[in-house]
Amino acid sequence: MTAQEVVAPHPYSRPWSDDPFAEAMRTGNGPLWLRRDDGHRHPLEVERWCAPPDPADWTLLFRCLHRGQPTLDIGCGPGRLIAALQTCGLLALGVDVTRSAVLRARGMGGSALCRSVFDRLPGEGRWGTALLADGNLGIGGDPAALLRRVAELLAPDGQLMIEVERGDLDERITVAVEDAAGRSGPAFPWARLGARATVDCAVGAGFALTDAWTCQGRHFLALRR
Repeated sequence: MTAQEVVAPHPYSRPWSDDPFAEAMRTGNGPLWLRRDDGHRHPLEVERWCAPPDPADWTLLFRCLHRGQPTLDIGCGPGRLIAALQTCGLLALGVDVTRSAVLRARGMGGSALCRSVFDRLPGEGRWGTALLADGNLGIGGDPAALLRRVAELLAPDGQLMIEVERGDLDERITVAVEDAAGRSGPAFPWARLGARATVDCAVGAGFALTDAWTCQGRHFLALRR
């Protein structure tokens, strides 16, 4: 092998777990972006995720509290939602693949596991409510597969609350997490869906739309099995 053929190893090996996002979860600071393979970037709101819940978050949390059912936060990040629910006395659990995010969630008083939603999880088929906030419908780049998995996790008549993108959007893209210094992690599949595309996917996974609302420029759906 010649010197020209030697390929330097990527400084990060796993998306979300070993990349600039994991570092940001340790510090609580951005800025970070999802850089698409076409060069466009979507900001990641690290500081908001590491702060206490805002009024838009509380539109989700109040609905969870009103239902009073055990709640699973998928892709919980630093845990602001599960910590708030548990402070209010509701049984809640977060799951996230980023260890530093899970540690931060636990430090905020939330219960969280460092696992993928596609791993074996506690209480499968018995969760009353599930959350996919902060763009987490994009997990895995295959919303239909993700929604089928969530249906397996929920109890009969369980409810899923999703934050969706603004507008009539339906994208499957390849992205990498990038920081302000231009360092990026490995590329991985992601998805961005607006309300219409989300409902179409959800119906195929056995869900029905029960509510839709907007707060502070963020858009949410409630779906029932």
